[in-house]
Amino acid sequence: MTTSRELNQVTRTGLYWPGKRTEVDRVALPFQVVETVNVSRATRETAPLLAAVQHDTDRAWRNKLIWGENKYIMASLLDQGFAGKINLIYIDPPFATGADFSIDVRVGDEEWTKEASIIEEKAYRDTWGKGLDSYLQMMYDRLVLMRELLADTGSIYVHLDWRMVSYIRLLMDDVFGSSCFRNEVVWFYKRWSAQSSQFQRQHDTLLYYSRADSPTFNVLHEPYTEGTLRRWKGIKRKTTIGDDGKLIQVEDTEGQPGSNMGDVWRISIINANANERTGFPTQKPEELVERVIGASSNPGDLVADFFCGSGTALTVAERMGRRWIGVDLSRYAIQATRKRLLDAPDCTPFEVLNLGKYERQHWQVHVNGRGAEEQQVLAHYLDFIVQLYRGERAVGFAHLHGRKAGRMVHVGAVDAPVTLSEINEALVECSDNKLRGLDVLGWEWEMGLHDLVTAEARKRGVDLRLLTIPREVMDARAVEAGDIEFYELAYLDVAADRSPSGFRVALKNFIIPNEDLVPQEVRAKIKRWSDYVDFWAVDWTYQGDTFHNQWQSYRTRKHPSLQLESDWHSYDERGTHQLLVKVIDIFGNDTTKLLRVDAR
Repeated sequence: MTTSRELNQVTRTGLYWPGKRTEVDRVALPFQVVETVNVSRATRETAPLLAAVQHDTDRAWRNKLIWGENKYIMASLLDQGFAGKINLIYIDPPFATGADFSIDVRVGDEEWTKEASIIEEKAYRDTWGKGLDSYLQMMYDRLVLMRELLADTGSIYVHLDWRMVSYIRLLMDDVFGSSCFRNEVVWFYKRWSAQSSQFQRQHDTLLYYSRADSPTFNVLHEPYTEGTLRRWKGIKRKTTIGDDGKLIQVEDTEGQPGSNMGDVWRISIINANANERTGFPTQKPEELVERVIGASSNPGDLVADFFCGSGTALTVAERMGRRWIGVDLSRYAIQATRKRLLDAPDCTPFEVLNLGKYERQHWQVHVNGRGAEEQQVLAHYLDFIVQLYRGERAVGFAHLHGRKAGRMVHVGAVDAPVTLSEINEALVECSDNKLRGLDVLGWEWEMGLHDLVTAEARKRGVDLRLLTIPREVMDARAVEAGDIEFYELAYLDVAADRSPSGFRVALKNFIIPNEDLVPQEVRAKIKRWSDYVDFWAVDWTYQGDTFHNQWQSYRTRKHPSLQLESDWHSYDERGTHQLLVKVIDIFGNDTTKLLRVDAR
């Protein structure tokens, strides 16, 4: 993988690839709490605004489910004081297949495979665009950050299959040091036999490394086999005093938990009809992760999974009394994990977070280096999107990129969601220049925008519209044919009913902006609008800050029906109250609606 000239410059044994960087870019960004779950009213009033970044073990701690690019999130955690605070990291990174971002989604009685979002596609291209080299650099950067997050007694387990395990073993030797290698654990599972010209692949590998010399480790045991028990009873005996005072020998099998667990774990893959099955093709059995968490952490320790997928590690950590942080780039993964945790008995309070701003370094103008090239890329991208929107480019503004029919246009970056702070910057520029209409075009949207940002725009006297850039922009044939249509965000209709018992909220209608996202054969099976709703929740006492989930209804494989009316809620204080309704659709996108009720 290296040239002869490069080999002559190598000073130590390691894994090398063209363009290898050992300095990791660190972009520290602010966190934003967009939802709290299982938090009481009293806690809501007393919890500090920045509870998201507290990392001590007192009562202020809340577990954290974070949506976004894990490299940015880990750098931000380090900036917030989490260096050396995580006791155990378990990750199940991509195995070198494009299916890592594909998910089986149920709509009504039908299932179909959901494609990756634009941000997920870009992450996949960045990871595999240059083949193995780009994957190794992606993993190297993240392993460096994970090592810094680990406590001195901490451990990391990386779950891999045959495709990448040999490369990542060398990479982890490089980052953690070969002396910190502890085990190569083989997870053996059975599959249906099939005709093949090679041995069937029936195992994955977990690479287990520690941060330093003395990691937390609890010896696990596995039951003795029947043969071992029979031999044990014949061999292991002890001498004691009988009732008559004479010495006798008896069997001593009490207190023997079994043999120390080895590094080959025989655990079945998840049955297709199992309760823990979520639809994620890369989902791993809870029993597997239970062993990892049981061996390398103690109750109260902090466990992290930076590729959390459907939330197996977080669900197990919750059940075993550990604190946890989960991160994923997929909105759908965050939603699947949220529901799975809500199903967990006595789930402790947790928060759902975004990064409040995203680094735009690829779209910024730099004084030196590749600044001129990046400026041209930015200009070309903005020209392209504004032209497809049938507008014209605007100059002289920092956050306004175009005009159309008397309205200004702001274009979100292709590598990150449009955030509240980003829209506010464009709104301020409109207000300062007495411009009264703004269209914001984005690929993805920060969770919890919608009604909230529209209300902010009204305060500034600006009419705001949010529109999604369609996937067809990536299709040259659609662009040439002029078949590009920008869609406004989903429409949500709710109503608040009143009775002597208080208030309840009812969903009345929900319209997704682009039904073409659902295959035609599935669309034909849709019976009603509510089939597009996967989850909804109510914050009865919304205060203009964080959405506090105080009631919710959601679909699971075991219970696929959805309640369309909330339970009744009564207010302790008279007067006008704000309540916020959040709906999450089958794609993982959320839509909010703000209501006011008068409790007299």
